[in-house]
Amino acid sequence: MKVRIAWTGGEVTADLRDSPTVKQLLAALPCEASVNTWGEEVYFELPIKASLEADARQVVEPGTVCFWVQGSSLAVPFGPTPVSKGDECRLVTRCNVLGRIQGDARQLKKVKQGAAIRIELISDKA
Repeated sequence: MKVRIAWTGGEVTADLRDSPTVKQLLAALPCEASVNTWGEEVYFELPIKASLEADARQVVEPGTVCFWVQGSSLAVPFGPTPVSKGDECRLVTRCNVLGRIQGDARQLKKVKQGAAIRIELISDKA
């Protein structure tokens, strides 16, 4: 499953894995929201409520697509956040891992606080 995360002036594509939270996300798409930034992370609220999954993590690789359960938000770190130790991507709390950005996740650095962002399913039909 692939999704496009787009904002004025750019977009990234992400591959999603199969998980309960991903199923909820796919059922809610397409979604639009206002972006928040936190260090080198973008996050935005989604109209879904999920429980923490068994493999939830706080430290992830750059470009990991996560769902922050407490904030009902998609969170995508691409570098250090205010709670990181060194260069790691550390989320504020453990989050459900949904997938990964294809290519260079640092493109997300172009997304500005308060910008409109949209996430939508990419059709498998080409």
